Amino acid sequence: KMAAAAAAGGAGAAAAPALWSEVNRCGQNGDFARALKSVNKILQISKDDVTALQCKVVCLIQNGNFKEALGVINTHTKVLTSDVIAFEKAYCEYRLNRIENALKTIQSASQQTDKLKELYGQVLYRLERYDDCLAAYRDLIRNSQDEYEEERKTNLSAVVAAQSTWEKVMPEDLGLREATYELCYNSACALIGQGKLNEAMKKLQKAEELCRQSLSEDSDVTEEDIEAELAIIHGQMAYIMQLQGRTEDALQLYNQIIKLKPTDVGLLAVIANNIITINKDQNVFDSKKKVKLTNAEGVEHKLSKKQLQAIEFNKALLAMYTNQADQCRKLSASLQSQSPEHLLPVLIQAAQLCREKQHAKAVGLLQDFADQHPVNAAEIKLTMAQLKIAQGSVTKACMILRSIEELQHKPGMVSALVTMYSHEEDIDSAIEVFTQAIQWYQQFQASQARGADPKSPVHLSLIREAANFKLKHGRKKEAISDLEELWKQNPKDVHTLAQLISAYSLVDPEKAKVLSKHLPSSDTMSLKVDVDALENSHGATYVRKKAGKLTGDNQQKEQGQGEVKKKKKKKKGKLPKNYDPKVTPDPERWLPMRERSYYRGRKKGKKKDQVGKGTQGSTTAGSSELDASRTASSPPTSPRPGSAAAVSATSNVIPPRHQKPAGAPATKKKQQQKKKKGAKGGW
Repeated sequence: KMAAAAAAGGAGAAAAPALWSEVNRCGQNGDFARALKSVNKILQISKDDVTALQCKVVCLIQNGNFKEALGVINTHTKVLTSDVIAFEKAYCEYRLNRIENALKTIQSASQQTDKLKELYGQVLYRLERYDDCLAAYRDLIRNSQDEYEEERKTNLSAVVAAQSTWEKVMPEDLGLREATYELCYNSACALIGQGKLNEAMKKLQKAEELCRQSLSEDSDVTEEDIEAELAIIHGQMAYIMQLQGRTEDALQLYNQIIKLKPTDVGLLAVIANNIITINKDQNVFDSKKKVKLTNAEGVEHKLSKKQLQAIEFNKALLAMYTNQADQCRKLSASLQSQSPEHLLPVLIQAAQLCREKQHAKAVGLLQDFADQHPVNAAEIKLTMAQLKIAQGSVTKACMILRSIEELQHKPGMVSALVTMYSHEEDIDSAIEVFTQAIQWYQQFQASQARGADPKSPVHLSLIREAANFKLKHGRKKEAISDLEELWKQNPKDVHTLAQLISAYSLVDPEKAKVLSKHLPSSDTMSLKVDVDALENSHGATYVRKKAGKLTGDNQQKEQGQGEVKKKKKKKKGKLPKNYDPKVTPDPERWLPMRERSYYRGRKKGKKKDQVGKGTQGSTTAGSSELDASRTASSPPTSPRPGSAAAVSATSNVIPPRHQKPAGAPATKKKQQQKKKKGAKGGW
């Protein structure tokens, strides 16, 4: 287009042929910066030259100056009409993320060229209008034959993958040959949307292999470049591992991708978000670091609305886990204003209130949401019931659960209500729950066509559970009607008949006798058992052998041998070396030497006996008795231990802790010597 525009300009601007030649040459060489300079010189000569203005817009687009290019278009609207410059204007708006404006520009164009159709498909994809986008690409593939057919098929498969992932639409088989790693990757994404995780993993492995093969053919591509290109494939592999519960493997692969520092901010944001979901309320410090990656510039233009919404939800939860109550409330309120019908924002707000011990306020918040959005009332009321149970208000929780009309007849709900009422010993309410559920199924079956099966498994199961519950709690008469209904539905059910006879035997014995006639005879109920096989089984053989040991003439001999064997198993205790069997053992041998009655202390003359025990500086009874200076003639300097009368009678006696004991310098000297010899051992 650049060369054609330059040639036309050369014909119309004879005054500047050299400039147009320069523009033409630079355009063919891809040097759009120099071409732009020449175009500006031409515009100085003729400022309203349409061809020159078109060339300038193209040069600015090629240089990445989309905002400036759009400014040139908007400034010269009289000259650059929509018919002339529609594609360039729409493309600039698309690259500036003004998607709605780009759509309007494309739709307002008088002629839909192939370029505009290509751009139209991209715009529809960004707007998440996948059905229209799919139709646009099908039309392009059907009516185009050029070297870009593979790229169009890749885009078509991306649309199908997005439908499967975000709209849960079953993708149709497009018959695309998965010859490139992009097509394999998109096919794997579609399989993930369907929940076929194992098949998706195989597709991703194939995509990785194809990617390595195609990139390794280029000698200029390094291993780092290959790993960077594989990052998005590895990210999906880690996501599959996370869905399969292999969180450790997924976390390891996520961190490997982050270490590569890929330039795709959308990929980094998704990986960081997934790591936060794995951490949950643990490893909060790591989550706070990872959440910064989700705030990178341009992330909002790289991800879908549901992806961005999920990231915001996790930010609010992380704020709650990190005790940032104000931040949590702010984020959840913002989410609720964006999606008023969504459950998660109000649930996060209720959870935050519960963490602040404001359970009543949380229940009120949930009740208001349930009143405003009846469609989502069931999930909200289940949460309200859970909060009531946590507060210990089981009866109120039961009232909330019974107000959920669409779940009243469900077996799980019936079981939960009966269990809770039984815990509260409210048997009448529990029986009422059973009765309402049974009546619902009866009305449902009556409303069905005549060919409907009256013996619904759920219906009969509820009747049986109700009968068992009533029998357990002594409601025999009420249980009899349920058992009769069951027996009526299946007269060959011996178990139900036996229960019915057992219940009647306590209420109406005559009726029990009449019903007992319907029981099958013992001959028909005899079990076909192979007695020989039963006796030869392992358990029976063991019992028979064990019993046979105690029978026969050698019974006493066997018992005697058994006793001998037991005695042999006992290990003899070790005896002291100086053990004398004739001497009676010391009865106090188990006591420490100091606690024995015959202990008289150690021999005199040993230095260890002179070491005092107790607090530092105190004297002992032994040292006082051996001190020659402490005779009867000399008054004692301190009361003897155990002399209570001396302590109470003498008020001016210096306590032992404050005295300076005799020989204190020598004691201190000995202690210092012992400290020096500390490495050789203690006392």
